Amino acid sequence: MARQKDSDDLVRVGPGTVMGGMMRQYWLPAAMSSEIERDGAPLRLLLLGERLIAFRDSSGRVGVMDHRCPHRCASLFLGRNEEDGIRCVYHGWKFDTQGNCVDMPNTPARHDFKEKVKAKAYKVAERNGLVWVYMGDRAEAPPLPGIEASLLPESELQIVFAQRECNWLQALEGDIDTSHFGFLHAGSVGPADIPADNLIRYTVTDRAPEYHVADTDWGTMYAAHRAAEAGKTYWRFANFLFPFWTQTPQGAFDRVNSRAWVPMDDTHTMFVSLTWKGLPAARAALSNSRVLPGSKLTMDFVPNTTDWYGRWRLAGNERNDWLIDRGAQKNGGIYTGITGIQAQDQAITESMGPITDHEWERLGPSDRMITRTRRRLLRAARALKKDGTVPPGVDNPEVFVNVRSGDFLADAAIAWRDAYDLQQRTAIRPLAQAAE
Repeated sequence: MARQKDSDDLVRVGPGTVMGGMMRQYWLPAAMSSEIERDGAPLRLLLLGERLIAFRDSSGRVGVMDHRCPHRCASLFLGRNEEDGIRCVYHGWKFDTQGNCVDMPNTPARHDFKEKVKAKAYKVAERNGLVWVYMGDRAEAPPLPGIEASLLPESELQIVFAQRECNWLQALEGDIDTSHFGFLHAGSVGPADIPADNLIRYTVTDRAPEYHVADTDWGTMYAAHRAAEAGKTYWRFANFLFPFWTQTPQGAFDRVNSRAWVPMDDTHTMFVSLTWKGLPAARAALSNSRVLPGSKLTMDFVPNTTDWYGRWRLAGNERNDWLIDRGAQKNGGIYTGITGIQAQDQAITESMGPITDHEWERLGPSDRMITRTRRRLLRAARALKKDGTVPPGVDNPEVFVNVRSGDFLADAAIAWRDAYDLQQRTAIRPLAQAAE
């Protein structure tokens, strides 16, 4: 990074920060609906550096609020979830899902002032298996995001959460850095190991692609390209979508997938993956897993706990060297010695430290998407701070709906944006099919 201030503005997300202010303009995917039980125990929730609780009341409504009771600041995590509200066990004050105080039982009736007390609560919405939270200051929240995968019915979605012990930006940037695939995930694979009908063979034949990058209405896009057989180009397209969504090339454009890198605080991130369970997605995933040693599709979790960082932690971490197997790394055909694509990505991004020191970086041509995305983020966040300019997609969520990523072969004479548009026109659209 050119300046330390640029780095700080990118990675800090707490109240009052430049990036935190921008993030709060959007709805955040905060939890799976299944994590929050009706009249069940409150859930500790960290979002943008704020310590919150989530609970589902007797009527099924979800509330998300500051964990501190506005009376004496005892934690409402200890509270009783009962009869359409959360009751603080310290003095019995009770709050509904909107944060309104509805009972003040330790106060004589003539001194009751519950109508003047309100817990800090945020707007909540549920859609297709996800609980969304809006932490901005608008009286009326903007529309929910138009991320295509999030619009699919819950029955057609695979939803995966996983925590990273690092800053949100370095976690996200792993998804928009395409050349690492030929090393981190496929470093032990040669062209002869790949079936002729699997496009990964071009990635391991040429591990140094050329790039096009561009700003888009939804964020940024890259197109990595390599020469293929005579007259053909192999393309890998991927996208960054405001404020923290990515789409990675995991097969044909028929695959519907999006990933959110939701900042819990400055040094912890919740990865939220949404994937259409339709046949094209499954077929693409299986075709790649058969040819990449150590590339299992599932993740290994430790049991959840109730502490602030207790949700969706992977078994590998810095304390156990991310379960690296040096024997497999040296002789077992697994380039990293770490099993699982997500585990490999996790190890790399967490190994950079809780927050990457950007002064140590020496970025090159393969990092053009990263530098472009950082600039796009900074411009949007600073324009909001300075002039109140609404960031992309907040009020026009439809810009996200038809965005796709993927890899394919195309005639070498076709320009890169034309090649993308052609794939877009021919891709399967499950939302359109459902509407017919």
